[in-house]
Parts: sequence; structure tokens; C-alpha cells
Amino acid sequence: MQQSSRKIISNQQGPHPDLEALVTKHLTNSFNKPIADFNRAAFETANRLYLQHQKGFILDSGCGVGESTYHLAKQFPDSLVMGVDQSAHRLNSNSDWTMPDNGLLIRADLVDFWRLAAGANWQLWRHFLLYPNPWPKKKHLQRRWHGHPVFPVLKNLGGALELRTNWKLYAEEFGMSLKLMTNQPQQLEIWQPGTPITPFERKYQASGQSLYRLRTDFACSLAQSSSL
Repeated sequence: MQQSSRKIISNQQGPHPDLEALVTKHLTNSFNKPIADFNRAAFETANRLYLQHQKGFILDSGCGVGESTYHLAKQFPDSLVMGVDQSAHRLNSNSDWTMPDNGLLIRADLVDFWRLAAGANWQLWRHFLLYPNPWPKKKHLQRRWHGHPVFPVLKNLGGALELRTNWKLYAEEFGMSLKLMTNQPQQLEIWQPGTPITPFERKYQASGQSLYRLRTDFACSLAQSSSL
């Protein structure tokens, strides 16, 4: 039976009018929220694994049940793929696949985890943000990743970042925020997965919704910035 999924409904019809000012503020001010102890403990485990396998390290941020981590580990067998999600329920709900040896799941809040990773000088090869919560209400801009104070940390983690979403406006705002951060133009494309790698991707595709992908390479952005 075909799955169905409601399209995103928002009281925001275009890019948020406060987006540029908010992102600029976050780019010029440090984010000093205290880091929770359980996130530090989770990161210590993750960091030991990172140090053992720095080359080709892939982070699957907000991995949910871990299906995307499984598929990415299969797609990149020579890399270590780490899926991170804050929900123990989601991470423990898998019963349909066995994670390859090069894939693992970590429970942690990304707001803390990303800052700890940047503080430990992590340099990712690839970074995936697959179908994050869109927070579609206009008043919730700061809950979207590109409107959150932690957003500038993404550049410090380096690597090729890939965002996928079923809300075009989210991807457009994300791209605008990346341009403010890197001074490089961003390219948005319609995404048609051959094989969906997350439950959301499968559900949205089955419902006939348009999917969008935005990719940027922070390594290239840094190289171009240093040459100016």
C-alpha cells in the first residue's frame, strides 16, 4: 500500500525577513550554552573512534532510526559512518537491518555534539543532514538549523555537506545562510532518489512530493577564501 504524507503548511511564504540579520548575528557572536554531561560522555566515545579512523569520516546528523547510516555505510565501505540522534527511542527502533561494521549510532544532542567535535578539530569528509525538522511556522526560525546559534559550527567541521528536505523554502533559506557564511553561491536542485535511504525520503517520494538537495563543500570554500 502506498504511503501518504501531508505537505508542509507554513504561514511563511518566502524567505524569512529576519534571516540575514539573525545569521549575521550568529556569525559574529560566540555561542556559549553549557554542554550537558551526557553529551560529553557520548562524544568521548565518538572521538576515540574518530581518532582511529579520521580518513574518509562521514557524519550522519539527525539520523533518526539509523536507516540512512546503514545505507551510507554500505555505499562508502572504506569510510566510518557515524549516525547521531538525540532520541534513544528512534535509535533503538531498528529491526529491519544489521549495521555494517563501518557504521555506528551515537545518542547525543547535535547542538552539543557539533561544538565538541569542532573543539576537537574534527574534519569530516562528508556530512549529511537528511530531512531535518522544518519548523515551518514563521516564529520558529531560530529552531531551524540555519537559524540556530550553532549554525556557524558546521563550517568548522569541514567537508562536503549535503542537506535534503521536502520543503523548498527550508533549502532556499539554508542556501542563503551558507552564502552569508562562506561568501560562495549555493546551488539547489530537485532530488530524485533511486533508492530512498531514510523513512522520510521513502514516505515523501511515495506521496509524490518534490524533494530538494543542497550541497556545499566547506573545503573548497576555505581554499577560495584564503586565496582572496
